[in-house]
Amino acid sequence: MNETASLASPHPVLAWLRREALPLGVMLLLLFAARDSLANHYQVPSGSMQPTLQPGDRVVVDMRAYGLRVPFTDVQLWAGQAPQRGDVAVFDSPADGTRLIKRVVAVAGDRVQLHDGYLSINEQPLRQDVAQELFGNKQVQLDLEDGGGPDINGITIPAGKLLVVGDHRGNSFDGRFFGLVDADTVYGKAVAVYWRRGDGPEWQRL
Repeated sequence: MNETASLASPHPVLAWLRREALPLGVMLLLLFAARDSLANHYQVPSGSMQPTLQPGDRVVVDMRAYGLRVPFTDVQLWAGQAPQRGDVAVFDSPADGTRLIKRVVAVAGDRVQLHDGYLSINEQPLRQDVAQELFGNKQVQLDLEDGGGPDINGITIPAGKLLVVGDHRGNSFDGRFFGLVDADTVYGKAVAVYWRRGDGPEWQRL
């Protein structure tokens, strides 16, 4: 009798899996969808955004800032705010598709010049002090130890495009090399550092 009951009863682990597998699968799918469409994180791979971001820093990325997409696709459900000058944005390089993080320095209609690492937008210099620029009310510290990198001798940003440049002006593979970025392909806005290389957890808004 006991032997018959034992044969009929599934193993406790199998019984648990049958009962919980579907809810767990749905939960994981929702988590991945939220990560893809609502919020994500990004580990900084290089020093192109120094001193703002260091290699190994981890940042929180708001995936809704520039619009909400269908999870796991590039299909946009609704358009959010357009990227603004001074935003730190995450996007795919037009050169090879590598996921990058750079600062948006100019938007559609802006007339841009960059000399010795310092920007002028619509004939207005952004330089505030040595290795400092002002984007609206956002003061940005630059790294010019390797010089300013390639100059820009006056371009006007077309509709639907952005110019992105690293804060480490002399050591950044950015829009001066791979060209302008389509505004509607920017994935998200980096909002804060939550893990600082060498220091561990912290919360520093960008």
